[in-house]
Parts: sequence; structure tokens; C-alpha cells
Amino acid sequence: MITIKPFRGLRPKEDLAEKVASPPYDVLSSDEARQMAQINPISFLHVNKPEIDLPEDTDPYSEIVYQKGRENLYRFINEGTLVQDEKESLYIYRLTWKGHVQTGYFCLSAVDDYDAGRIKKHELTRADKEMDRTKLIDVMNAQVGPVFLLYQANQALDSHLEKASAEKPNVDFIAEDNVRHQLWVVQDEKEIKEIVEGFKSLDATFIADGHHRSASASNVCKQRRQKHPDYTGDESFNYFLSVIFPHNQLKILPYNRVVTDLNGLSTKEFFDKIKEKFNVQFFDDSVEISAEKNFGMFIDGRWFKLTAKDGTFNSKDILDSLDVNILMKNVLEPILGIHDPRTDKRIDFIGGIRGNEELERLVNSGKFKVAFSLFPTSVQTLIQVADNNLIMPPKSTWFEPKLRSGMVSYLL
Repeated sequence: MITIKPFRGLRPKEDLAEKVASPPYDVLSSDEARQMAQINPISFLHVNKPEIDLPEDTDPYSEIVYQKGRENLYRFINEGTLVQDEKESLYIYRLTWKGHVQTGYFCLSAVDDYDAGRIKKHELTRADKEMDRTKLIDVMNAQVGPVFLLYQANQALDSHLEKASAEKPNVDFIAEDNVRHQLWVVQDEKEIKEIVEGFKSLDATFIADGHHRSASASNVCKQRRQKHPDYTGDESFNYFLSVIFPHNQLKILPYNRVVTDLNGLSTKEFFDKIKEKFNVQFFDDSVEISAEKNFGMFIDGRWFKLTAKDGTFNSKDILDSLDVNILMKNVLEPILGIHDPRTDKRIDFIGGIRGNEELERLVNSGKFKVAFSLFPTSVQTLIQVADNNLIMPPKSTWFEPKLRSGMVSYLL
């Protein structure tokens, strides 16, 4: 049984939503965010990346950063830029991008569901990022970035999405990246009750994006339960901000890799080792990967297609047969010497939204020696991994389009 709750959302005045809503905190560097927000004093980046309002050499994990975020959040509230709804509501959020449409529920999810494994994970978290979001939630006393969840498509729940989104939206704008964002406010008590009951029929929801935010909400809940041992479970800290989409509406792009060097190998030595595990085909132009177990590789100004040979992975093992693991176990670790991609500074990860052009640019710049493009992980594979309580390698999925921060926030 999955528990969701309506809440009194904190959101921009509807005529200001386009200016306030911003990309999520973790898809922009501090420099990129600073540049984007410098001419927009009400961008939500001032809240979820508050280091942009401090000297450039400020440690992004220092206390002053979190206090600045709190200051900016409550300044937006005091100035009337952000207003809290008077009634507990659910919100329907739709994103439209290049003909792709996905519509989901903006609601509260239960920390107890997360802690009990009913909200299922597929990635590990990094301690520094988890600490960062935990501190931000605690100091702000608010959750300012939703966790992106999915549920296995359900006719009853899907029909409520269709019904609510048939009305005129409360918010409707196209952002600078050409993604259309629409928001409907659902305050009808009967409709809300039916949606809440619909989620109770589900065994699980699944984290698509937001493993650090969900873990941080759990951390804050634990801390506050310790401070308030007489808690009832109804307190606001027992829940976290989420948007939950039906699985069949989601779009995953590849998460590509670039590596700084060949681990002391010459190009010929590197290719000799690659050919032991892969069939290699030269391409005159960029390689578009259209099937699993195939990879694009850009090196020395040329593209190659790599196809994994039989015996290089166990097709009966969910994890071993993931493309990200085939690349890891046959190239990145044994040949390039990358043993922990979560901490190794020689590897970086490039979202598929940036295309092969970005891989070419990075390698041609001299900063990286080789790039690998992958076929995207499927939503069904993500569900299968999470259902089996397994963990994917880091940076296995890149969901697009991205949820906008500041559309709706949650005050604790």
C-alpha cells in the first residue's frame, strides 16, 4: 500500500511562475546557475543553489550557503512572489517536449514507505550530496525540490490525470529549453480522496530521479523524530515532496561517458584490448546507437561502433547484462583502470540530451581522450532492477524532460 497526501503547496503567483521556476539544482554548475539567474532576481536558483549569491570562492557546503537559501526563500514569501495555498491540494503536472507528453501527480509521499522499501531505489547515494540536501531541508525547514517517482500505469489513476488535465491549467508556459510546463490545482475533496485511495492499491512506487532528495528527507525525518519522541506520524516531516508519473509516459535518454586518458596505453594497444571483447566497426560520421549491447566510441577524431561479443556478459543476470555494466566490466575497469566511477576523477558523465556533438567537443578539446555513447536503459529494466532490490551502476539513467524546481514547494 502506497500512502500519498495532499498539502498546502507553496508556489509562485501564477503570472510569475515562468520567471520563478528553474532547472533542478543538480543539472547546472554553480557558474551556469549564476549566469542564468544574474538578470532574474526571482529565479528559484536563488533558493536551491544559493551559493550563486555569495562570493565565487564560497564552499558550497558551508553553513552560510544554507542560511542564504533560507533567507532567499522567506524573502520570496514575504515579498509575495511565493504564496501558500489555503486549502490542501493535489497538483497535476504536465511536461511536453518534442512531441513527448508526460503527466503526473504532485503530492506528498510517506517517508515510512521509503524506509520500508515500498518506494524502491535503483541507485546508491553519495555521502556528500546526501549531507548537502539534508542540511538544506533542515535549515530551510522546507523541501524545495521534488523527488521524481513513477508508478506502473494504472487505469484508475491514469483516468484521474486525464480528467483533471482536461480543464484549463492554472499555470502554462514554455521555458527557455522549449519544454512546456502546465500545472492544475486539484482541491475537490472527493477527487482527492479517490486519488489517495487509488495509490493505496499499489504495492510500490519507484524512484526515477531524486535518490539524494528522498534519502535526505528520510534523514531529516529521523532527526526530528528523535527530537520529538511523542510524534504521531502526521507531522509534516514524515512526508516528502514528489511528482509521480505513470511508467509508460516516461522517456529515458542515454547517460554517456568520457575518460581523460588511456591509462598509459598507446592508441594501438588500447584498440588491441578493445578487440578482445568487442567487434569494432569504423564510421565516417557520428554513430547513433539503436540497440542494446552496442556502443559508440569517439577517439582521435573518429567514431567507432563497438558490439559486445558473446561471453562478455551473462544474459541471464539482470545487472551483468546492463550496457553500463558491460562497458564497465570490459573497458572502463580492466583496460582504463577506473575501479570506482563514483569517485574516480578521470571519468565524467554526459546526459544524452547534449548529444554526440558534446562528446566530440569534449574529446577534441583535449580535456578527454575517449568518449563512449550508450543505448538508453529502459523503464521496464529500471523497474525490474528495483523490484529485485538490486542497484544499478551510477549514472545509468537520464530522464528528460527535467522537472522544474519552484513549481510547488513544501513547507515543514
